[in-house]
Amino acid sequence: MRALFAFLAGGLFGAGLLVSGMTDTTKVQGWLDIFGAWDPTLAFVLGGAILPMAIAWRVAAKRRSSALGTALPAKPSVQLDPRLLTGSALFGIGWALAGLCPGPALASLSYGGTQGIIFLMAMISGMIIWRAIDLGLTGKGKAA
Repeated sequence: MRALFAFLAGGLFGAGLLVSGMTDTTKVQGWLDIFGAWDPTLAFVLGGAILPMAIAWRVAAKRRSSALGTALPAKPSVQLDPRLLTGSALFGIGWALAGLCPGPALASLSYGGTQGIIFLMAMISGMIIWRAIDLGLTGKGKAA
């Protein structure tokens, strides 16, 4: 049942990305081009996501378990550390250069875009490389 809900939620998210045009790399790069051909479309998509998520967070804060009966994840840390700052910077740089982030990259696979395939392979490679670096730096058997 959990897999079905995950599939449906992912499908809804992907459909929303397609309908809003966020799988179009020029729209995302246009949002980031504040001194050139600025495109405010992404601001409306982000703004449209904030209201339902604010409601969902309020509802989730009052619950002890999910609708499927599983435990809700713990609240994330609000501490800014070097890993978070570095990861955020790398994500933003990659997003600006490619015009894709993981969600739109996966959604773009549904219509056969080669950019999405290339991005997905690069993203997976980066995750593998980071895991190897992190394991070497922390000396842990598993990345934190």
